[in-house]
Amino acid sequence: MDVKALLDEAYDRLANPAFIELDPVQVPRSFSTRGDAEVIGFLTATIAWGQRKTIIANAWKLVKLLDDAPHDVVMNASSAELRRLDRFVHRTFNGIDLKHFIIGMRHLYKQYGGIEEGFLVEGPRAVSREPRAALGARQEPAARGPWPAASSIALFKQRFFEPRHQARTQKHVADPSKGSNAKRINMYLRWMVRPNDRGIDMGWWKRIPASALHVPLDVHTGRVARELGLLTRKQDDWKSVVELTEQLRKLDPLDPIKYDIALFGLGVTR
Repeated sequence: MDVKALLDEAYDRLANPAFIELDPVQVPRSFSTRGDAEVIGFLTATIAWGQRKTIIANAWKLVKLLDDAPHDVVMNASSAELRRLDRFVHRTFNGIDLKHFIIGMRHLYKQYGGIEEGFLVEGPRAVSREPRAALGARQEPAARGPWPAASSIALFKQRFFEPRHQARTQKHVADPSKGSNAKRINMYLRWMVRPNDRGIDMGWWKRIPASALHVPLDVHTGRVARELGLLTRKQDDWKSVVELTEQLRKLDPLDPIKYDIALFGLGVTR
């Protein structure tokens, strides 16, 4: 069996609703509105390092802290109301960081139009629309031309930290321009951009094309990719992300990152 056939078989076998039973994407997928899904999705992806069981448990704690209405809390919670977030801890991500993440997302909504828009090169524009109400709702057409992932993620980080914040919080948002593999942001982008056709990813965002996404590289996907000859570089850095993504685009130019599910699944089952 060649590499494409192996990955296609693994994707077809693994990409189904059962996948989310042990995956953090279950948390944003539990919400039926775009705003709630993208807010809790960003927070869930941000804390997605360590044991998956702990990640998922702490993501559900975030849901409760945000009163099961994460978008409303981001847009409307007062400083006094945000104090209840002080008790949250996931490894080195604590209440200080969480409160800035709320403020940073509010800034993106008010100054740029939303979290997705924070990743786009267009200049700031205030948008007062409500998020779409249901999965599959009609949205803006995909942006034309290539979407530059590395510079767009760096731009997102710059915009996210425009409000006053403590320096310690910046480490929780990766910057590919500094060599980071940006695994958690790439995973978040996969969740939000890839189509909601297999019951895993959500397909809320339409202005970033799925063809431009980059693989969320971790120890599992990196090991399997090297075993399959898809990755030669030894470090799990941004250059490896680019190398592996380019190989996956040869297998499916329109949706290369669907193979992240296959690579990850093969990695944890070996």
